[in-house]
Amino acid sequence: MKKLIPGILGLLLTMAGVPSISGAARDIPDFAVLAENLKPAVVNISTSKTTRSSRPDFPGTPGPYNDMFEEFFDRFFQTRPDQPQTERSLGSGFIISADGFILTNQHLVKAADEIKVLLADGRIFNGTVQGGDGELDLALIRIDIGKERLPVISMGDSDQLRVGEWVMAIGNPFGLQQTVTVGIVSAKERILGAGAYDNFIQTDASINPGNSGGPLFNSRGQVVGINTAIVAGGQGIGFAIPINAARAILPQLRETGRVVRGWLGVSVQTLTEELAASFGLQDTHGALVTEVAEGSPAAEAGIRRGDIILAINGKLLPGINDLPRQVAVLPIGAQARITIFRGGRSRDLTAKIGRLDGEEEQSLAETVTETGPGLSLSDISPEAARYFGLADNQGALVTAVAGGPAAAAGLRPGDLIIEADDRQIRDAAALWPLIEEGRPGEVLRLLVRRRDRLFYTTLELGPG
Repeated sequence: MKKLIPGILGLLLTMAGVPSISGAARDIPDFAVLAENLKPAVVNISTSKTTRSSRPDFPGTPGPYNDMFEEFFDRFFQTRPDQPQTERSLGSGFIISADGFILTNQHLVKAADEIKVLLADGRIFNGTVQGGDGELDLALIRIDIGKERLPVISMGDSDQLRVGEWVMAIGNPFGLQQTVTVGIVSAKERILGAGAYDNFIQTDASINPGNSGGPLFNSRGQVVGINTAIVAGGQGIGFAIPINAARAILPQLRETGRVVRGWLGVSVQTLTEELAASFGLQDTHGALVTEVAEGSPAAEAGIRRGDIILAINGKLLPGINDLPRQVAVLPIGAQARITIFRGGRSRDLTAKIGRLDGEEEQSLAETVTETGPGLSLSDISPEAARYFGLADNQGALVTAVAGGPAAAAGLRPGDLIIEADDRQIRDAAALWPLIEEGRPGEVLRLLVRRRDRLFYTTLELGPG
């Protein structure tokens, strides 16, 4: 009987629609075979650069005291603080073309005086930086191998990754060469605050210092991410740049050494449920436009403040972080179809994508989360304008927030309310009737200027 139990159990599980234990085991990749096949295309990278630490400054110190400090550093330290120091770092990378091109993290090789690339077979080559992109923290380096052809890693499709899917990392953690770790995809599209193009894969495959720039593979042996970040003090929490983001910029890195991104010219904010309802939307998908740069592609296309961008070239925007990512990869000068929501309906506009320069911003992804306990308003006196740093002399100035709906709206002293439900507010007297005459439970949509930025919020009205 004992020999029949596993078979009966598997049959019962199968009949119940649950995968059997033996079936689940068959789905586990053969990591030994994967590692054996993939290791030859993974490299270890070591860099060094010379820095000069700042020497303590003792202004006005007489000469004998300067001599004393010099003797102090000579006696107790090997080098004085104003002498050159050599910084060294270790990381990983992987070969993406047989003629010696290698993908890694930019922070690993930026400003390096020397780059050494150690192949899996033990050979060491000098590396040179072909191009880099600080926004995605990616760099393309090259080694001179003559006519030899190197093993190459195949690229997968990171968009097709599923949470819970097996992944494997190979790298150089703590200088331990060709270390293999496995785990699963813990989450996708993680936002870490690293920049406008945040979109990390989270994994519990062990990633440590030295794994930076190394590959994250799927179960088919295709690279789906570039291991980049860890949580200090955390275990089982590592992050990788999706390979699709790298694939989009590789041609530019190889041909010109730098990345040029598309630019639309809008500042946006997140749609809350209250804001979405005030505009007549059923969900919070999209990006709410708070400002349109003068002369920008968005302005020429007819995009206005208060529009909600729903899609670009038919690709929906789940949230504001998707806007800069989608616009960035569009070719400069391309005609893009921008789907917006305005006046209770959606419409399509056409924008000619511009070039993102260093000082231009594609999006402003800020939300208002300040809280505090009533609402006091006043007109803008010259003194108030100077005190709060305001350039405008029209609008209703928030002078105090004491709680209730105003606090829930995130308003704070110094905010300038310039619109309410798309109506221009010239002074406090223009806003009070809208607040006092509204029915309890109604929502007033406010456009607020705080210092040098604009944002929308909603004020829930109550009994007077």
